[in-house]
Amino acid sequence: MVQINIPANDLPTLLQARPSTGNDPDSGKNRPEVKGHAEEIKQYILKRARNDQPWILGTLTANVPPQKIEIIELGRGICLVVIPRGVKLDITDGQHRKRAIHELIESAEGELIGDNDFPITLVLEEDFNQCQTDFRDMAQTRQLDKSLLLSFGEFEGRVGITKSLLEKVAMFYKKTDKIKSTPDSKRNLIYTTNYIARAVSCAFTDDPSDELKNYDVAEASETLGRCLNNFFSECSHTRHISETSVEELRSQDVDKFKDYCILGRSVGLEILGRLLYCTYDTDSSQDFETERVLQLAQLDWSRKSHLWEGNVVLYNSTPTNNKSYKISSNASSVKVAVSKVKAHLEWT
Repeated sequence: MVQINIPANDLPTLLQARPSTGNDPDSGKNRPEVKGHAEEIKQYILKRARNDQPWILGTLTANVPPQKIEIIELGRGICLVVIPRGVKLDITDGQHRKRAIHELIESAEGELIGDNDFPITLVLEEDFNQCQTDFRDMAQTRQLDKSLLLSFGEFEGRVGITKSLLEKVAMFYKKTDKIKSTPDSKRNLIYTTNYIARAVSCAFTDDPSDELKNYDVAEASETLGRCLNNFFSECSHTRHISETSVEELRSQDVDKFKDYCILGRSVGLEILGRLLYCTYDTDSSQDFETERVLQLAQLDWSRKSHLWEGNVVLYNSTPTNNKSYKISSNASSVKVAVSKVKAHLEWT
């Protein structure tokens, strides 16, 4: 194989995608197009390029019969690749990236990427079956967990706020798994970055998916960090975990906390975030009302509390896996739990 660089304007005509169609994988050299994926890539490029920010796309992979091109070796792994006019490179991997670039080049904002060159790994292969095998082999990567994606995210909006809270909030400090989708209990980790990010969005907007793009990271993290430290230190269920360093925590303490208190689970953090939103003054002080936060800290956050029974905590008449209950984290269960707490506290 050889690595070549192609000017953006030549990419649409030189590369051709041959995706499978219908229910016949052998009708093409790569997977069927995923609806909307090319548009996602295009919007990513536009957002970054408009703001003069760096952006990156993975190298495209294509194949061509070796006899159709000429390779002039210059030594030390450097060569010239001569591709006659009329020769097309078949995409093995990267059809959505190619479509996004193509549509951008033909759009009114084509100048944003017009001066760029795009790298292509060109595989000298003409056998159709081997090309399909190459695509399969390149697809053997594991999808990244959300926590890891957040950990590598830009330091802005909810990603920046979340990263700051991991350092500011004693309950989260060194007790949060920044890589995996579920916390590694062997290392006494209680939360994941994704758990906390969802709670952060809920605290400010009551929407777990809000990116908080217009929020000042320093100000928002200071405000919410102060609120959370206050809550976790006042709540009898979390005080010990919060005030004890991860090095001094015993694994049995962590396991007991996760089992006994819903705040040891992602759904508990989301409920807390949505309830904190009820205390957030969006107009004047843009702060969380201390008195109401203390009311929340005095609640019974244990799994056996009547506040969670029948919504997020569902008891089984026939226990499975030695447990007489299961935890529900769907949106309707969370909504019922929040409403139940608001009624209990007589919040309008």
